[in-house]
Amino acid sequence: MAGVDIPRKYGLDHHGIENVNQVYWNLSTAGLYEEALKEPGVIGLAIGTRPDCIDEAKLDLLEEIAQKHFVLLEYGVQSVHEKTLRAINRGHDFDTFKRAVIETNKRGIETGAHMIVGFPTESREETLEGAHAITASGVGFVKIHQLQIIRDTPMSVQFEREPFPVLGYDEYLSLACEFLDRLGPDIVIQRLFATAPDEILIAPRWGRDRHQVLRDIDAYMRDKGLYQGRSAKAFSTA
Repeated sequence: MAGVDIPRKYGLDHHGIENVNQVYWNLSTAGLYEEALKEPGVIGLAIGTRPDCIDEAKLDLLEEIAQKHFVLLEYGVQSVHEKTLRAINRGHDFDTFKRAVIETNKRGIETGAHMIVGFPTESREETLEGAHAITASGVGFVKIHQLQIIRDTPMSVQFEREPFPVLGYDEYLSLACEFLDRLGPDIVIQRLFATAPDEILIAPRWGRDRHQVLRDIDAYMRDKGLYQGRSAKAFSTA
């Protein structure tokens, strides 16, 4: 977001979060976090990482910061199904994610999950099962978006060699809304779809801007009588 004045763009008096996205990070980055929190208007950190990249030392560091500032650890999990995690060569299983969330929550650090829907390895119902599993994990924040085929990635090579179905716009609309319907009512939704640049996006190409997608999601849920948490299951995360 270099060169973009986010508070001015959206009429804010201060930054909600200083977003630090790093897959691999170590204790030497502690100084960077402290420097970021000294910036005027910055009130907290949102750190994107993998569940297999967290350890006690890093949690100790973030727990200390969380005593004074908002800290959110966003764990990329992508799917709750082992067959999908293996297919995309994720390198960890769903239990690794669940353990990371439990240990992070114990420290008073907020947790989030990054989910992708539309994997060809999953049926519609299997995808929707993910909402219940993510709710049960105890995260407080969720980002979900459609599977996108991005140029020059292993999946794009596979897609070009042996094309597989990707979600059409209407199909994603209904899937995302039903996912929300099953998700716990207290979970904060940070993202509902993704918009990769046209120059790198192979599929799907919907031809809608973000405002149209949000309007359509709102309209679909109203029309079908859906709302977040309506079909959620009760879980204990104690």
